[in-house]
Amino acid sequence: MTHMNYEDEPQRSDMLIVQGTEPFNAEPPVAALVEFDYTPEDLLYKRNHGPVCEYPEESYFLTVKCGDTAVLRISVPELRSLFPKAQVVAALQCAGNRRKEMGAIKPVSGVAWADGVVGNCKWSGVRLCDLLKRTGVSFDGYAHVCFSSYATLCQDDTYYGASISMKKAMTREDDVLLAYEMNDETLCADHGGPLRVVAPGYLGARWVKWVDTIVLSHEESPNYYQQRDYKILPPEVDSKAKALTLWSKYPSMTALPLNSVVASVTPTSMPDSPLFSIYVKGYALPGQLSGGNVSAVEVSVDEGASWTAAAITYQEGKWSWTLWEVSIDGVPPTGTVYTRAKDEVGGVQPREGNWNLRGVAFNAWGVGHW
Repeated sequence: MTHMNYEDEPQRSDMLIVQGTEPFNAEPPVAALVEFDYTPEDLLYKRNHGPVCEYPEESYFLTVKCGDTAVLRISVPELRSLFPKAQVVAALQCAGNRRKEMGAIKPVSGVAWADGVVGNCKWSGVRLCDLLKRTGVSFDGYAHVCFSSYATLCQDDTYYGASISMKKAMTREDDVLLAYEMNDETLCADHGGPLRVVAPGYLGARWVKWVDTIVLSHEESPNYYQQRDYKILPPEVDSKAKALTLWSKYPSMTALPLNSVVASVTPTSMPDSPLFSIYVKGYALPGQLSGGNVSAVEVSVDEGASWTAAAITYQEGKWSWTLWEVSIDGVPPTGTVYTRAKDEVGGVQPREGNWNLRGVAFNAWGVGHW
């Protein structure tokens, strides 16, 4: 079933900013992104490590294994018919979101993403815990659920793999799905169709696209993308050579930190005054490691000396992004606006983000200019 070339890939929206063609990687302009509560298919970023192929849903199978032993093989139509459809609204975010900003501090390794590598969608499919219970096997002793996709070749391994804890997988309230629909439409190939993992609160690297194998395991996935590619190394590790012997000493990433971004700043002159008004819009994302969704977003036009509360215009459940907007009067003709988010358990977005070689989890104050 492995797809081996780039010749037959799906047609793509011309609204995206292309960051790479083979494999195809692209993100939307962030100003367009925040115009929608649910991110439209054409504006959802595309992150790939190999070619994309369109597989017919009726002939696509998922295999569940305990170790090396297969205990269930089931098709996507069977998943649709045998299990109740579950839905969750959740933000999908690449670990490298805002990498370009981190790279301006010091060079990093990876695609130079801006701040559009995120989207908020309604995902529909089968609860992972329901599927695993149907196998009838005992989960005792298994600490991890490993996901694999052999559907396409990868840049750095023979398949794409990732894992989550068994606790995360089996906690019904964590809403982990095997999704076959996005925004009430059949999941397209570019976004992992016909079947992908949805792991709310976790970075996108764990939301395995074109998932075809699930393994209950005592260990994390051994795949490159779990063990090497998405880890935060100390800032003194500033080269691939220095990192070579350290990957195994640091944990794989799960969640991303509290964050906010300025998406657009629209200035308007004030009547009979040399000053201006600005209308600012953006998004914020909860830091699931600390717990609690975004509770407030603030903006500043004086480098944090004072802050103005923004109005939250959209938030849905515990896994969604937060959209916000604010108007500020009496500002000069040009300037800089900063944003910071706060969460329900007292977390505050830091002024500066921590640099790391892979350029992941950047969450310094958001910045916009007019």
